[in-house]
Amino acid sequence: MTRPHPNTVESVRSEDEVIPTNTSETRTETDSLGSVEVPADAYWGVHTMRALQNFPISKRPISVYPELVVALAQVKQAACRANKELGALDPRKQAWIDEACQRIIDGEFHDQFVVGVIQGGAGTSTNMNANEVIANIALEIAGYPKARYDLIHPIDDVNRSQSTNDTYPTALKLAMTASLTTMLTELDLLRISFGRKGREFHEVLKVGRTQLQDAVPMTLGQEFHGFATTLGEDIARLRETIKLLSEVNLGGTAVGTGITADPGYAAAVVRHLSEITGQRLETAPDLVEATSDTGVFMTFSSALKRSAIKLSKICNDLRLLSSGPQAGLGEIHLPPKQAGSSIMPGKVNPVIPEAVSQVAYAVAGADVTVMMAAENGQLQLNAFEPVIAHSLLQSITWMRQACWTLRVNCVDGITPNTEHLEAQVASSVGVITALIPFIGYAEAAKLAKAALATGRPVADLVVEAGLMTREDVTRQLMPSRLSGVHPITQAINVVELKGEPSD
Repeated sequence: MTRPHPNTVESVRSEDEVIPTNTSETRTETDSLGSVEVPADAYWGVHTMRALQNFPISKRPISVYPELVVALAQVKQAACRANKELGALDPRKQAWIDEACQRIIDGEFHDQFVVGVIQGGAGTSTNMNANEVIANIALEIAGYPKARYDLIHPIDDVNRSQSTNDTYPTALKLAMTASLTTMLTELDLLRISFGRKGREFHEVLKVGRTQLQDAVPMTLGQEFHGFATTLGEDIARLRETIKLLSEVNLGGTAVGTGITADPGYAAAVVRHLSEITGQRLETAPDLVEATSDTGVFMTFSSALKRSAIKLSKICNDLRLLSSGPQAGLGEIHLPPKQAGSSIMPGKVNPVIPEAVSQVAYAVAGADVTVMMAAENGQLQLNAFEPVIAHSLLQSITWMRQACWTLRVNCVDGITPNTEHLEAQVASSVGVITALIPFIGYAEAAKLAKAALATGRPVADLVVEAGLMTREDVTRQLMPSRLSGVHPITQAINVVELKGEPSD
């Protein structure tokens, strides 16, 4: 047989395509398109095999998202219980299918979920992968060989009363909820870490900056407390989206009309799924609209992007505050994690904040993907939910891991460069802002200009000008006053005001 040239598309497909198997033996399975050889030890079947052949794109199977695999099994388990309750599924088959689903929920057989995360068909390949795996596990539990679909069928039994169009988005919402819950735990731990640093640095005075220019004094603790507060706001915002994910279109089947399902199926399956997951799920009030709409995914993606961007902003601040060590701001020390250069000895880079910012960029890009996929859904179904699923689940996973490494490998080990900060405050002209209520803006501006020109402390210039006593200046420039709001006990004398206010 003639081998294709290594640079041809045929070569790339034939050499790179990997069919997961532990044996060279095969079994023959048949669908409406014909017969296909499937690895004998595989729990998946013909539909999954065709998906592997058609979509060798991402090289990432859906099993990289275990929350999605578990969610698919939970949906199938709820479906078989609802079908049994309504008399639509033989009790023996239901018991076998139920046990098969539970084994997947418990973590078994995840390696059998092999279809790629990027696929055509609105998730049909993923749904069929689940149907086939569950059917063959159920057959094994019942004591039958794989592929005895005349006994337990992937579609007629496992997929009864269902369509990809209601099971897949429902499973995705469950997976997002589970994944987001663990991500929020890490985000909250990061918030707590910043809060601890805020308390640790509460007496460390520094020069605040606006537009990268010296402004007025504040404490390093206030800055880090601000980081904690902004993360807390995002945690609250993301938790709100979990409520939106609780509305599902399960029972709507193909286009939301519920065709092939018992009239009582939608209510029954959502009730069972709520019991299985421990979540308070609700059937969407308009199943036709819910089947075609992906607005909830856009809302969630936008909230996640917001959190990622704010996290990146914090990382940018950490990098800037730690810049140096000799020629930068040098206000804080980040824990050194690795050598920073292959040519410059001793250089250490802020690699952790840099990595987290890159995660934020990826999350922002994924949000654009979700937006485009949502906009391009036509009529009664959005065919692009697989890329929505991949984009969101990957973003959540990366955000979770980014929060962990930022906390453990960076924030927990940050220390202040106290002496440097004290020297900056002592030489800062910005402290004169605190004296404006006592000497007026015009005098403060003149003295600030003089301080910059001569390099002398503004406190000395104020006293020499006879505007305040040394004792009063010292009191007003105390760190506790500079970094907080305190009552003004001395006002500018009325006699100092000359002329009428002008336009």
